[in-house]
Amino acid sequence: MDYSTLLIIMLGCPLAAALLIAVLPSRSVPQGIYAAIHLVSLAGVAVAGLALVASVFFGADVFALGGWFHLDGLSALFLGLIAVIAPCTGVYSLPYVAHDVADGRLGPSQVKQYYAFFSLFVFSMILAVTSNNIIMMWVSVEATTLSTVFLVGVYRTKLALEAAWKYVIVCTAGVAFGLFGTLLVYANAADVMADAHQAVFWTAILPNASLLDPSLMMIAFVFAAIGFGTKAGLFPMHTWLPDAHSEAPSPVSALLSGVLLKCAILIVLRFYILTAANVGPDFPQMVMMILGVLSVAYAAFEVYRQGDLKRKLAYSSCENVGLIAVCLGLGGPLGIIAALVHCVAHGLTKALMFCLAGNVMMKYHTRDLGRIGGLLKAAPVTGVLFVAGCLALAGFPPFALFVSEMAMILAGVAADCWWAVVLVLAALVVVIMALVRMIAGSCLGRVPEGVSRGDVGVLALVPEAVLLALVVMLGVALPGPLASSIEDATAIVMNCESACEGASLFDDALAALADDPAKPEEVLL
Repeated sequence: MDYSTLLIIMLGCPLAAALLIAVLPSRSVPQGIYAAIHLVSLAGVAVAGLALVASVFFGADVFALGGWFHLDGLSALFLGLIAVIAPCTGVYSLPYVAHDVADGRLGPSQVKQYYAFFSLFVFSMILAVTSNNIIMMWVSVEATTLSTVFLVGVYRTKLALEAAWKYVIVCTAGVAFGLFGTLLVYANAADVMADAHQAVFWTAILPNASLLDPSLMMIAFVFAAIGFGTKAGLFPMHTWLPDAHSEAPSPVSALLSGVLLKCAILIVLRFYILTAANVGPDFPQMVMMILGVLSVAYAAFEVYRQGDLKRKLAYSSCENVGLIAVCLGLGGPLGIIAALVHCVAHGLTKALMFCLAGNVMMKYHTRDLGRIGGLLKAAPVTGVLFVAGCLALAGFPPFALFVSEMAMILAGVAADCWWAVVLVLAALVVVIMALVRMIAGSCLGRVPEGVSRGDVGVLALVPEAVLLALVVMLGVALPGPLASSIEDATAIVMNCESACEGASLFDDALAALADDPAKPEEVLL
């Protein structure tokens, strides 16, 4: 079987699962059937996804259906996130949904709705990261909205429905700006390319980017940054994010924050590459720096002041997406590498934390941090994982976010952008204070009355243990294939001719920082 066929199979697994669950009657079919279809689909996504990622890491790009789908070193990183996080959150969904059914929060029709739209959500994200057609990129991002709105509102409470409506209205209006930017690029490319039919394909537009109109490309990038930045949760288009993340089931929140926000960042990166190839990197870097700084400055203080566990984590997502935008704004190989590593590290860490938040809610039946205490005594395994997850999210070593944040600081020094370094460090101090306070308040102290002692089930702990192991592994040492793929992805973002050129630029940036340019790695590391 060739890899183009495998890519289609990966797309087909969650779509087929969603359609099959949708046509089954909700009352006469045991809920275990939905769960079985759900697991088989996610197993297919994991196996096919990791095989495709490995093929790109060790080989060439994958094309399918006449160039409509394309997997390169950049999109493979994000597909790898889906292939890891979707199965983890999918497995975690089983005990979480069973608990909500036992509590009377979900009925048979809602269970069916959950599993069907979960699969559709996974399909739409795979479509977003593998699409080579720029129109299809916008369609896939819009499809993620239409699939997740039913997951956000699955509990059908007043707050859940309000969050779902806010989510669909803000995201649909915001992503419309992304459509304007997409159409500007397509129309401009169709005018200058010899074959206008190829003007929808990103891989065909890129070699002709220098022929496009600079003014239109700058306008298009601003539209794309605003439009797809809305889905990524960048300030001031982030307003849907705290409500949707807090009201959605915790596995959905994990998938939203861990993967969906990164899919939107990938689409922004595609337009970033085109614009930089046309007008140079300064303009897209300026736009991303503005959005990133605003997001970091605003969200850091919101993280500190929130008393709702899931809203605190949601604002943390906004802050970390802002850090990614700051990295892109700093530019250069160090900045791009920091952004890509932060995408992977934050995706895994935030999926871990939202799943742990689900465990806390199953144990305490509340998201109010003021009513959560003694977690280490009430649920020891969850408590230990929760402490480790908070420290990972705060960027302490030996966790993965420490690596990306240090790379970001080095990128700021290399770019001589000290004001950004100082601002980011100040924001990180505020976030660290918030997370340490959350550890002290939630994990230590007395167990509230009425809360029984004893941990959640094993099935609700294994996914978090896997995610934490990955976060630690990436913080200790990036695996060789992943490090090589990040270099390849950096070369793609910087529009270098090869990964080797991207690697040499990275070495040059390190040498510029070192006192001994002959041995930059030894001096810095």
